Amino acid sequence: MDPNTPLDGRVVLVTGAGGGIGRALARAAAAAGAAVVVNDIGATLDGRRETSDAAADVVAAIAAAGGRAVASGEDVSDPDGAAAMVARATDAFGRLDAVINNAGILRDGFFHKMSFADFDAVIRVHLYGTFNVSRAAAEVMRAQGAGSLIHMTSTSGLVGNLAQANYSAAKLGIAALSKSMALDLARWNIRSNCIAPFAWSRMTSSIKTETPEQEARVARLREMTPEKIAPLALHLASEAGAEVTGQIFAVRNNEIFLMSQPRPLRSVHRGEGWRIDTVASHAMPALRASFVPLDVSADVFGWDPV
Repeated sequence: MDPNTPLDGRVVLVTGAGGGIGRALARAAAAAGAAVVVNDIGATLDGRRETSDAAADVVAAIAAAGGRAVASGEDVSDPDGAAAMVARATDAFGRLDAVINNAGILRDGFFHKMSFADFDAVIRVHLYGTFNVSRAAAEVMRAQGAGSLIHMTSTSGLVGNLAQANYSAAKLGIAALSKSMALDLARWNIRSNCIAPFAWSRMTSSIKTETPEQEARVARLREMTPEKIAPLALHLASEAGAEVTGQIFAVRNNEIFLMSQPRPLRSVHRGEGWRIDTVASHAMPALRASFVPLDVSADVFGWDPV
């Protein structure tokens, strides 16, 4: 394997690849030797359709650099659209080796003010979109006997964030979905992993800067370019990443983190069983030292990126 083109001969589908992280991943995959399906519907940040040639522009840039790519304008939230973009890959290039589920929208708001429509729209693109595209790709990968599914999650879901109940729920759901796919598809050598990316893009440009703390956070994010996400994602898509599955990673500038997954922290036991009063007098005091604090992503990743 040529270290300069570790994806030579492979086909990679990147959703939401018209800009930001998706565009950086698509271009990096092509530079690494992959044939790329660049999927993007051309929508605003909140998911409303607009006239856009974003996918075609990325394809043109890849072609100008000597790579191979085709555009796809299907909607990940539509199962038929997901099937169509997978067929686009197999029709154009004969196979599909990796999917990077990156498409997403934002409709932030505090939970007590959030409408059903805004909750539903974000869940449909992020969580349903990840299911739809992975489900369609799994049929091709099972027939091939191998494949890699890579999903963009977020510390908004893994840790927590204010005013993002819809986004957080979708992103934590993706982590659980990825683990289930890793378990269910292992017999066909199909792996499934998550990446929580820290990068300045259209998705993070909506972060409020109303306080000095928020301004400092945005300044740190601006230093983290989408291209920083590519090495880990492309490793997971390559043959060298064939033994990695069921994991959750985070990338923050030059740092790569392996994130924890829920496991028991502490237990208490009473031989006679529990009553409401003994839960209050025994269980809660014994467990309280191990309670998870009500923190947000910026509290956990509070140091400057390196």
